[in-house]
Amino acid sequence: MYMPKSRKSIAIDMDHVIADIEYQMIDWYHKKHGVLVEREALKGLPEGAAFPEREKVRQLLYEPGFFREARVIPGAQEAVVKLWNDFDIYIVSAAMEFPLSLHEKYEWLKEHFPFIGWKNIIFCGDKSVVDTDFMVDDHLKNLNYCKGRGIMYTASHNMAIDYDVRVNDWSEALQYLYSNH
Repeated sequence: MYMPKSRKSIAIDMDHVIADIEYQMIDWYHKKHGVLVEREALKGLPEGAAFPEREKVRQLLYEPGFFREARVIPGAQEAVVKLWNDFDIYIVSAAMEFPLSLHEKYEWLKEHFPFIGWKNIIFCGDKSVVDTDFMVDDHLKNLNYCKGRGIMYTASHNMAIDYDVRVNDWSEALQYLYSNH
């Protein structure tokens, strides 16, 4: 027998939304190649474009520990805990492209978001299969196929993209989600 959903659902991306991959790229590039790229230099440019050798930035994504050691985006933990009480939350990451990221992202979630169980974690190659009421993501390619309401989370690489619902931090995300609950 079909039972209607009682709570709305949210798909939350990991990279650039709850995990600070921008900082990780800057930090690891600096440690490996001796060049410090300022975070301000990333604003409005495609991912990796502000670095002297873009292919070397991409190689970092294949390095052991890169995803596991990422910082948490400020306010993300508190916001997701709050949302957890009122929505069905799913962490959704297109992790298949970077094989090491699967285990590392799972371990990272267990450390920083221990209340999210394995049934609420979706690692995929294509987010168009995700069917939630809302999707918080930093990439237009994912939001374009969102079956519910897409919410663009601002990251340096998407600042020049025009999207009708954009949030700049987790405080704004909470405000939008609860006002459209």
